[in-house]
Amino acid sequence: MSLPIEDYALISDCYTGALVGNDGSIDWLCLPRYDSASTFGALLGTEDNGRWLLAPADEEATAARRYLGATMILVTRWRTHDGEVEVTDIMPHGDRRADLIRRVRGISGTVTMHQDLRIRFGYASAIPWVRKLRDEEPSALIAIAGPDAVIMRGPELTGSNHSHSGEFTIRAGEIVDLSLTWYPAHKHPPTAPNVEAQLKHTHDWWTQWAEACNHEGPYRDEIVRSLLVLRALTHFETGGIVAAATTSLPEQFGGSRNWDYRYVWLRDASLTISVLLAHGYHAAVDHWRDWLLRAIAGSPSELQIMYGLSGERDLLERELSHLPGYQGAAPARIGNAASTQFQADVIGEVMIGLHNGRLGGVRETNFTWALQRGLVAYLEDRWRMPDHGIWEIRGEPQHFTHSRVMVWAAFDRAIRGVQEFGLDGPVDRWIALRDEVRTEIETQGFDTERGTYTQYFGTREVDAALLQLPQVGYCAPDDPRMLGTVAAIEADLLRDGLPLRYRTEVGVDGLPPGEHPFLACAFWLVEQYAGMGRVDDARRLMDRLLGYSNDVGLFSEEYDVEDGRQAGNVPQALTHLALIRAADAITKVEQ
Repeated sequence: MSLPIEDYALISDCYTGALVGNDGSIDWLCLPRYDSASTFGALLGTEDNGRWLLAPADEEATAARRYLGATMILVTRWRTHDGEVEVTDIMPHGDRRADLIRRVRGISGTVTMHQDLRIRFGYASAIPWVRKLRDEEPSALIAIAGPDAVIMRGPELTGSNHSHSGEFTIRAGEIVDLSLTWYPAHKHPPTAPNVEAQLKHTHDWWTQWAEACNHEGPYRDEIVRSLLVLRALTHFETGGIVAAATTSLPEQFGGSRNWDYRYVWLRDASLTISVLLAHGYHAAVDHWRDWLLRAIAGSPSELQIMYGLSGERDLLERELSHLPGYQGAAPARIGNAASTQFQADVIGEVMIGLHNGRLGGVRETNFTWALQRGLVAYLEDRWRMPDHGIWEIRGEPQHFTHSRVMVWAAFDRAIRGVQEFGLDGPVDRWIALRDEVRTEIETQGFDTERGTYTQYFGTREVDAALLQLPQVGYCAPDDPRMLGTVAAIEADLLRDGLPLRYRTEVGVDGLPPGEHPFLACAFWLVEQYAGMGRVDDARRLMDRLLGYSNDVGLFSEEYDVEDGRQAGNVPQALTHLALIRAADAITKVEQ
């Protein structure tokens, strides 16, 4: 059975990533990209769905792990009755090879290490043909099925029942390197990686990238780790930013809220760009903007709210019935039907991200501004329609207040592009539309009896997404209407002090009720507390939330307070970028 979600750490080469359990098993790896089919899929089933276990044979061995400085290189130190070893797990960065390296170094005594390798291509639908390379590298294994192949190098393994296992002994001062390299099955196997050179290059690359962070103040370590996660989730060549490294990790254990997050949401990517900009990573804007131009090229009427890492549009959602799901939480899904939804807020987040780029000194071109004008023109035609909202409900579309605020923000940033940067556009029309949207929000999206903004027009329910209103400049954090909204959110949505996104039991999302507090919303609440002057509350909640990270600083989507465990896909970009914003908000008010 899969480990608890918080027991996994991510290693990444900025093309894809592997989840390494604290038991030494790599239970999730899609090659060569995050949105490729899995090669190791035990996370969504059992070890027979694919894994690579490397751990001491001593069943009483204990482990402590950490990232190697400000990198995505994982170091696990194992202690046994007979000695200690360190395992360094790395996906090398730089030369566009899909390598996974596991270096074992003897620290003291003598330790027997055990391996169990089960390669399962195609989301565990294809058991490969495995053979030895023989004369050239007698201990190397090649596994092939359909378009996929890997070559495994290291100590000798013995095959039995579609798995390969073996043991080797390591003493103090010795080093044993193991590697797995993916390649297209129609090509020749790649040469062995230069482990020493790859370790140094990858360590230096991550370290130099992290050193560019310009944050000075509290929570610097947590900010840097979150920035590293966001970089790891960004495809090095295309610039696409996936929402998480995984699919189908349940928001509700045993429930059906299992979704595929290995795609690029325009919303999440735009928010990521804003926090990267705020911390000195200006080049990220150009990279992502180029991705955006390619992804949405063509008619704005064909805009999707998410795409594949290279801008792919066909993200058909389907269930993998042969996978039992994470700890039995079926269904396991790939693709995402939300890609076909209308979510009116998305253009607002894109316009905010691009405007922040202008404020940060990123040069606008006629082409990029023409793209934005096209998006705004598209919004002019559709903004009055109900939509599926930020939470991608599977129920009937509504006039969500949060979506309307993001429509307001889209027109606002277009207007500011003209007024502040001399760009060309029908500013008078946009001003009139912005005013019309605000009037509608204030008259139909505000409950005067409760003194709060509402989840959607015509309801008295609230939504934690309303915490974003001050973030986008719609109102001040201490505006009386915002203070009333915070009070309503605290009354209706807090569970043991942490906010739900909304009350699922009212049925607005068209799904069975039940989920856990949403960590990004909790960090938004921290930001709101800081902005409205409740600094002590902000600090208390922030410190509590940081305690919900795993041992290497990673956060998933939600947190099960009752059982003390993470829930949902991991690591979650939205959670980590919300953490950064919250830390920045506290820093701002304490300076």
